[in-house]
Parts: sequence; structure tokens; C-alpha cells
Amino acid sequence: MNSAFLLKYAEIALKGKNRHIFEETLVKQIEYALEPVDGEFVVTRPQGRIFVEPTGDCDEEEVIEALSHVFGITAICPVCLTKDEGFDALAEEIIAYVDREYPDKHFTFKVESRRARKNYPIESMQLSAMLGERLLAAFPEMKVDVHHPEVLLRVEIRDRINYYSREIPGPGGMPVGTNGRAMLLLSGGIDSPVAGYMIAKRGVTIDATYFHAPPYTSERAKQKVVDLAKIVSKYAGPIRLHVVNFTDIQLAIYELCPHDELTIIMRRYMMRIAEHFAKEDGDLGLITGESIGQVASQTMQSLACTNDVCTLPVYRPCIGMDKQEIVTISEKIDTYETSILPYEDCCTIFVAKHPVTKPRVDIIRKSEEKLADKIDALMEEALRSTETIICKPE
Repeated sequence: MNSAFLLKYAEIALKGKNRHIFEETLVKQIEYALEPVDGEFVVTRPQGRIFVEPTGDCDEEEVIEALSHVFGITAICPVCLTKDEGFDALAEEIIAYVDREYPDKHFTFKVESRRARKNYPIESMQLSAMLGERLLAAFPEMKVDVHHPEVLLRVEIRDRINYYSREIPGPGGMPVGTNGRAMLLLSGGIDSPVAGYMIAKRGVTIDATYFHAPPYTSERAKQKVVDLAKIVSKYAGPIRLHVVNFTDIQLAIYELCPHDELTIIMRRYMMRIAEHFAKEDGDLGLITGESIGQVASQTMQSLACTNDVCTLPVYRPCIGMDKQEIVTISEKIDTYETSILPYEDCCTIFVAKHPVTKPRVDIIRKSEEKLADKIDALMEEALRSTETIICKPE
């Protein structure tokens, strides 16, 4: 008998002839997630199943923690794998398993068998009944409940037989790398890391751009964003983070443009720069953490003005959420405590006292004409001096 992990998935099973592509990508993501875990593992995918088998000792909880960050997995099941040596040998193994896993036997249970290998001599329902009888004989204090059991023991007959009773929820979604790439505008706030997580959950590989404004923002503010990217990378895989020095562009906007339009105009230049790097990186869209009406730059009119400068599609997964819904997800993925650290980002430094909430695209474009003499040189310098950091989990 060997200990292993059965990994379940859902949406991938619906992919028809392309299913193997999704399974292969999921296996790669599993292998990547297990790299920092002590021990060596073999990942196999017999038909309709993915197994992770340690080749030696391992910390089960450490393995489960690593796998719980892999998009595409809906459940992680610690299983026992055994050879088919007849019913009596299987029954004895399962009795020993229940004795080991459940010191207190006062619970209801059900055995659910599946005979994937049809030449096995006992049919599924009969096998469940026979194993249930053996368990009741070994542990009379246990009771059968076929409708709402406290413990559901699953037995699956394949080339090797596997059985288990624990099922830890996985993150769901699609394996990262199955749906292209996109560029996340990552700030030090709560919303944008959540937006990156949600798009990565749909199988999208994430790059990121952060706008830094020294000396108005500190190195600690930059490190905060790097730390957020590392946390999101636990789910999304390595993130290529472009750190753009935005100070001179912000100062020019502050000096030459109407102050009530500062936020919108700065946002438009951020989108232009992020799209530049997105096209360089082969990304198919931009991602932001905007939510309708949350702040002045996120009204419908403001979002229309922002979109006006983009040729790539802009994905806003938080668009219909309220703040508490976004906070709940940030707490779940462990970005919240980092996001609320009190280090200002470049947006908050140059915020207008009375920002326009219903900007018109034609007026904003006319205001940007005041930057014509210097903006090209400033943009070129910002692109030239950008620092790129590869962010991975620590």
C-alpha cells in the first residue's frame, strides 16, 4: 500500500478532444507547485484522474498546502494505492485504514465503490455492501447512513485500487497557461491583486506593470507591490513585473493640465504605458481592479475615458463588486494584510481635491494637448528606465 494524492478537476473534463492539452498544462502547474516541497514526486494521469505519488517520505500537509494554490484542481484527496490481491486483502487494508484515520469510531459512514476496471469480479454496489459489512463487524460502534454519512469512504477499482475518505477543496478554475497572457496594472491597493488572481483563475498567465514615483513614493511602497506580486504568483505562477518611473510624467501633468482632470489623465498615460509592455510581452489584454463608482476615476464616464487610449481589451473582474466583496477575496488569498500597509502609491500622492466625475473624452484629449511639447520625451525615458523583476513565491 502506497500513500498518494488524487487530484480532481471539473471544467477540464468538458473539453472534448482538447482535454489532453488542459490536463498536460495542469500537470506542469502541479509539478511547479511541488518544486519547493521537500521530497520527490511522480505525477501521473491515468484516464480521467491525476495522481501525485511521493517517491519517499513527505509532509502531507505541506503537499496539500502547495496543491491548494493550483488552479484547475477542485479537490485534493489523500489516497491509499494498493495492488489487487483479492477482496479479503482489500477489506483488511481498509479496516486498518479506518482504524488509523479515525481513533473514535462513533460516526456514521457509507462506502461508495466504483469499478472502472470491468473485469473485477465484484460489481460496484455489491463491493460497497461487502466492505460495509466487514467494517461493521470490525467496529460495531460505527453505523451506516447512506443518505448523510459523516464519513464517506470511496473505493475505486483500476489497475491499482485506491481508497480514501478525505477531500480537501481546491481553488477550482482553469490551469494557468491555457488561456493566453494579460497585463495587470498592479498598485499597492486591495483591488488590483484580487483582479490578477481572478483572471489567473481562468487560466490566464499574468504579467504586471507598477507605476513608481520616487521621491514621492518610498522604496517600501515599491517593495510592497513586489511582495503582492509574489503572493499572487503562488496561484498565477512567476509574474514578470515592470516597474515604471512615473514621476516626471506625473509632474508634467500636474503642472500643465487642469487639476480636476489629473487622475483621469494620469490613468490614461498609465494605460498607454501598460499597453506598450503588454504588446512587447505578447499579452492579449489589460487587467485592472476597477469597480464601478468606487472612486471618481471609476465612474462609467471615467472608465470610458480610460478605455479611449487602449487598443487591447481591458478586463475588469471586480467591476460589479462592492468593496467588502473584494476585501473578502483579498483575505482569502492572503494579500489583504500587505495591501493595507501604510505606504503611499503614486496615485494617492497626486490625487485631485475635487476630481471630475463625468469627464468628456473630447475635453480630456484637448487638455492632453498641453503636454505635446514634452510628453513624447518623458514617455520614452519612462519606458527606457523601466526595471523588470521576476516575482516568484518565497
